[in-house]
Amino acid sequence: MLAIIVVALTALAMLAGQSLPERTGPPIENISVERTALEPGRITLTLRNTGPDAVTVAQVAVNDTFVDLVGAADPIGRLESQTVTLDYPWITGQPYLVSMLTSTGLVIEHEIPAAVATPAPGVAFFGLMALLGTYVGIIPVLLGMLLLPVMRRAGTRAVRFVLAVTVGLLAFLIFDGTSEGFKLAAASSGAFGGGTLVVLGAVIAFLTLTCIDRYLRGKRRRAGTTGASELSLALMISIGIGLHNLGEGLAIGSAYAVGELALGAFLVIGFTLHNTTEGLAIIAPLARRRTPLLTLLGLGLIAGAPAILGAVIGAGVDNREVSALLLGVGVGAIIQVIIQIAPSLRTQGRSDLDPLVLVGVGVGILLMFLTGLVVPA
Repeated sequence: MLAIIVVALTALAMLAGQSLPERTGPPIENISVERTALEPGRITLTLRNTGPDAVTVAQVAVNDTFVDLVGAADPIGRLESQTVTLDYPWITGQPYLVSMLTSTGLVIEHEIPAAVATPAPGVAFFGLMALLGTYVGIIPVLLGMLLLPVMRRAGTRAVRFVLAVTVGLLAFLIFDGTSEGFKLAAASSGAFGGGTLVVLGAVIAFLTLTCIDRYLRGKRRRAGTTGASELSLALMISIGIGLHNLGEGLAIGSAYAVGELALGAFLVIGFTLHNTTEGLAIIAPLARRRTPLLTLLGLGLIAGAPAILGAVIGAGVDNREVSALLLGVGVGAIIQVIIQIAPSLRTQGRSDLDPLVLVGVGVGILLMFLTGLVVPA
């Protein structure tokens, strides 16, 4: 093994001592439009260079008509961004094709399917986003948690069934979050990894929450108590759901930021139905213990409040790479939560799963699928 390492290091040293041949041929240019903002008589594009060579935007045409532009004087280096403002009297609802001519003669096109004025960020706009985040996140989660008295009167098998429904619910959220993350990554510039950002976010969240869980378990073991395990599980569920709701808020904020008001309204309705069932998932581990009202309220806020933050970030930043990364974080958190719940699904003294548990998982997936039909693709 040591000999292999020595040979590999020697080969690397030899390669380092040699200069790589210069690439010949025409420059490879590629520009991605990260953000489009439309104001009366003006189109603002945020460009990012995703190719290996610097790019200089020489001229821009909108629907085959050359227009005046501001902000394209300097070359755009690799992975650098630049804002270009076009003077053009666009008409609401009309499609436009923006053709960017580089200094080497390459034409890079960007399509605007339907021109809509971009909402101006301000106190009122961000206040509306915060209100929508409250409607989507906090209120439905707390409504679902109101079923705690019913859960306390239920038997052990009923509680296990609800936990199984929770696993099905979370499993659907993993699929949903991953799908949305890869869609956002595919629509991004790809300069920072594209779909890799979703995987990276999931791995970071999973490892972080695993470390937190190990720390809490070690602390309880040293204290010689296990009474806080149910509360810890409920907390982990709240964190996982909260991170997913952060992604939902991002989707809502982004829809309103680009003027897609109808899509934003449907997202609010669909996510509200989703999150009511998430409140039930949080209280499932607490059915056999008395939990203070303030603690329950705190768990609900942990799960629901990130939707407010997501809506504000989505409306203000409108960056697909950030959204994809955060959706990946939510996916990784939910995977860790399912691992936490899994031991509670087994009947004590039995190695096989109760058929009721399998039914519960299926019910959870079906429930989320049916409520998800309200949200347009």
